[in-house]
Amino acid sequence: MAVGIVLVSHSAAVARGAAELAREMAGDVVLEPAGGLDEPGEPLGTDAVRVAEAIGRADSGDGVLVLMDLGSAVLSAETALDLVDGIDVALCDAPFVEGAVAGAVAAQAGEPLAAVAAEARRGLAAKTAHLGGDEPADEATPDDDDRRSWRRVELDVTNRLGLHGRPAARIVRTAARFDAEVRVADLDNGNGPVSARSLASVMALGVVRGHRIEVSAAGPGAAEVLEALGALAATGFGDEAEPEPAPPPVRTPAAVPDGVTFRGLAAAPGSALGPVRHLRLTDVPDPDGSPGTRDEEAQRLRTAVGDVGRELAAARDDAAATLGAEAADILEMQALLLDDAALLDAAVARVGEGEPAGRAWRGAVAGVVTAYAGVDDDYQRARVDDIEDVGRRVVAALAGVPVRRTVSGPGVVVAEVLGPADTAALDRSLVRGILTASGAPTGHAAILARALGVPAVVGAGEAVLRLDEAQPVLLDGDTGAVYVQPDRTVRREYERRQAAAGAAHDAALLTATEPAVTSDGVRITVEANVGSLADASDAARQGADGVGLLRTEFLFLGRDEPPTEDEQVEAYTAVAVRLGGGVVTVRTLDVGADKPAPYLRQAREDNPFLGVRGLRLGLARPDVLSTQLRAVLRVAADHPVRVMFPMVSSLDELDEASALLDRARAEVGTGVHLPVGVMVEVPAVGLLAEAFAERVDFLSVGTNDLTQYVLAADRGNAGVAALGDACHPAVLALVRRTALAARDRDRPVAVCGELAGDPTVTSLLVGLGVTELSVVPTAVPLVKQAVRATSYADATRLAEQALRRRTAAEVRRDVSEPQRAMTR
Repeated sequence: MAVGIVLVSHSAAVARGAAELAREMAGDVVLEPAGGLDEPGEPLGTDAVRVAEAIGRADSGDGVLVLMDLGSAVLSAETALDLVDGIDVALCDAPFVEGAVAGAVAAQAGEPLAAVAAEARRGLAAKTAHLGGDEPADEATPDDDDRRSWRRVELDVTNRLGLHGRPAARIVRTAARFDAEVRVADLDNGNGPVSARSLASVMALGVVRGHRIEVSAAGPGAAEVLEALGALAATGFGDEAEPEPAPPPVRTPAAVPDGVTFRGLAAAPGSALGPVRHLRLTDVPDPDGSPGTRDEEAQRLRTAVGDVGRELAAARDDAAATLGAEAADILEMQALLLDDAALLDAAVARVGEGEPAGRAWRGAVAGVVTAYAGVDDDYQRARVDDIEDVGRRVVAALAGVPVRRTVSGPGVVVAEVLGPADTAALDRSLVRGILTASGAPTGHAAILARALGVPAVVGAGEAVLRLDEAQPVLLDGDTGAVYVQPDRTVRREYERRQAAAGAAHDAALLTATEPAVTSDGVRITVEANVGSLADASDAARQGADGVGLLRTEFLFLGRDEPPTEDEQVEAYTAVAVRLGGGVVTVRTLDVGADKPAPYLRQAREDNPFLGVRGLRLGLARPDVLSTQLRAVLRVAADHPVRVMFPMVSSLDELDEASALLDRARAEVGTGVHLPVGVMVEVPAVGLLAEAFAERVDFLSVGTNDLTQYVLAADRGNAGVAALGDACHPAVLALVRRTALAARDRDRPVAVCGELAGDPTVTSLLVGLGVTELSVVPTAVPLVKQAVRATSYADATRLAEQALRRRTAAEVRRDVSEPQRAMTR
């Protein structure tokens, strides 16, 4: 509860404007405008009854401050006091607009009624000082007050796409955790300041890469929130490195090959051939057919917004379970738009002016869309699709019609644009490809299409909407080419490519559930890397022997608090059940300052890849790690699971983690044996493999990170990416050393990086002594087939030869010859 504020003015527009300004500055505070006469058109004047009703609405038990503009407004406010009973009301002689802002900030901070009134009266202090007037006696100067109340920090925006939806949402979520008012301004384009609790306002600032923002905070949590936002900024506001979007194609006749009817933007890789299936949106009747009173319309709007918010939250949870954390983040961003007080308040204000709920909501959304259209950044302008999608869903909810997009059968889905929730809800058994008239490769629908594994071309122009239903179309998600009624030559070439790839995979799939055994009798376990429940299901279908790497980050990211022990038990159990008895290797939380979870409050790091991440973070936050270990122990009582610690660099760290595991076992009260392993990512572990093999039950080589650490080549840096080849003899030497240490102590050793999923190097890894290969689910059948096509003796000779080479290129040449022989 807090002090409420009533603004009495002769003009309804002035009262609403002052309330809007104060609310923007203060955030969540009760402000009730009471302007104009309660007559059609709200003519100028004041109404004591209207003022009394506003006082009643503003009261939450802590009192109400009433501010008035002039003349009869004061008389109406005094008369209203006789019409209310049992409410502590203070009529204040503060300046109307400045007093509203200052009083609202004090009310939001939880100050009592008398203090709120005093702050309102000081509202003119800053203006008086600026213009050289006399300052009020016995009060702090504005400068002193400013230094005492506000803290400021300037932050660089370094992520490539600036403050688009998800980074802006992370700012909003972070600011909301602290007892402080927080504002953000762009120091380069002059936009702002805006409330950091308003997603739409932060996004509409137009902050792009290279800009510098000023974040200011006031309140008890000011220092802490600035520290947290500084740490967030150091990680690029949570953005992972993303590939540069494909440039728009050159639209000249010479650049369009024969048979290409349209050329759009490549959005998701792969090709698709099938009949056109237009995505039909359920017709939505006019939601304003029988509007009610203003209060009824405002309540109807709030109810519709709440209903859509719950739908999007459910879609977000489904996406987290089936598509992973990035997809869930996208849908959460849409849900946060609905939580944006600025958007809803703008719509409710329009209702207060006499507009029905549907028209008011569309007008408020149009205002946000207009702001986005003026942003000088293609990626951020692409967020317009997300905002318009939210707008449509609320209008449908107002009309009582569920938003459903349907297709008539399997084929290539064609639409003007797809919202994130629409894309996530697509039936993958029907959708062969996606073709849209508008949109961008950086749009959230395109990102989700890639997560779904559906080829997509976007931005192909409105002409695609005029394609006939069931008309044959072929799209190439790698180039953006779209062929309508492709001729026989084009069809045959695409069909040949698809058939060859499909036949190879299908042939391998026929025997995928069988063990992978070399021709001379050595069994190799082929498992799957899993990052969601959908991945686990796919792994089982592809014949995986188990899960060699369960990335548990899908449970921890995209939320404001860590998952509970019970949540984790449920998720790990679900994965184990899907694998039907195969061993599930649970990697403990592996995040760092480059991929932050807001509740971990990680400090800024200049080089997060060498900072507090993996097991280091787990030991720094034993509460989070211990909860995860208890969950794994509980699952181990009923299912074959093992636990693996990431980013280990010393035996001391392993000892600390083992002690936490022993404590967790005592807390759970179980004597179940839980196999423990470490990831070999840091070269120190490979060099001390013998010592580690004595202390753990298994070892797993993460070739992705090991390669970049051994070769000092950041895999996300295009300038040095060519150096980071895991087939480099130095990397292979550490794999071999690890495998020998494991063999001497009868321990299994796995490779779980991308190298393991390349069938051309399967024989090499087997020859190095690797006993387990953990790969993406779709690679399981082909890797198993590659194991069966080699002999352990030949593989050993190949490995010995590779270790004598000087470059990765030489190793690649060595492995290509046996692979060609296998496939002839």
